[in-house]
Amino acid sequence: MSTCATVSRALDEPVSGTAPTATTWLLLEQPGPWGAKALVSSHLDRALGRALEAAAEGTGVRVALIRRPGRHADLGTPAVRQVYAAHTVPGGWLHGAALTDPRRLLDLDFAALGRGDHTTFDSALDGSPHTGDPLALVCTNGKRDRCCALLGRPLAAELISSGVAGVWEVTHLGGHRFSPTVLVLPYGYAYGRAQAHAVKEVLHQAHEGRVVVEGCRGASAWERPGQAAELAVRRSVGEYRAEALRVVQTRGTAAGWEVVVAHVDGRRWRVTVEQGASQPPRPESCGAAVLGTPARMDVVAVEEVNATPS
Repeated sequence: MSTCATVSRALDEPVSGTAPTATTWLLLEQPGPWGAKALVSSHLDRALGRALEAAAEGTGVRVALIRRPGRHADLGTPAVRQVYAAHTVPGGWLHGAALTDPRRLLDLDFAALGRGDHTTFDSALDGSPHTGDPLALVCTNGKRDRCCALLGRPLAAELISSGVAGVWEVTHLGGHRFSPTVLVLPYGYAYGRAQAHAVKEVLHQAHEGRVVVEGCRGASAWERPGQAAELAVRRSVGEYRAEALRVVQTRGTAAGWEVVVAHVDGRRWRVTVEQGASQPPRPESCGAAVLGTPARMDVVAVEEVNATPS
């Protein structure tokens, strides 16, 4: 029986404009098994999981659990857990802390985190800027979709065995049919159908402050039309510096969005994005009861609106 990832790959379904959306990621280490809704179906206290979901709602913050690649036997409650927060809008940051009590996360001002203010993280959790390697978060939660476990876990293991630093398993990045899926921080670009050699290059470029567009699903800082538009501008003008472009305006409907992408040097582009339906119908996940025609972001025009940099 074919998996959703096998079918999507065979149909050459485009990945651009399919990244998860979040201006800020809050990542808590939680070893052991994860359920489909990991915040409330793991060894994390359920009441805490529900409280974190409620605190993050509507703030732009996305909370996810992470664990180190490898076996996930029940080894009891860890004495110390790693936690990260990353703001992925250009000019953002990646900070880390070590916790003995994950309930301290409820002391955070989630609205401030979503806006990009790291002060609440640093003061509440004794956090500090992360000065190590970029993070590669590989989705491996087979309880959400078996493709994530079948394809994601071997990828994470291969990266670790070859000495790649900063690799974690993560609970959910969406787009199961694009497995293995990876999110790279601090810049927040997501990748689909990832292979180890490609992830290594993505991490190398991220360390240099650059973006790889091959296999890129988009930047999580933007909504889906903006993700597709920003990647289209990068390809059009050959701009791969991670923080050179920003989506400054999105208006319209699925019939046709007009997205304005701005460069730090003052140039701007107007990008027309239309929502299409992927044909023929295919499984959007391995657990889907019926076939679907997932939405796709089709870039139909890229126009520079002021040719002279300011």
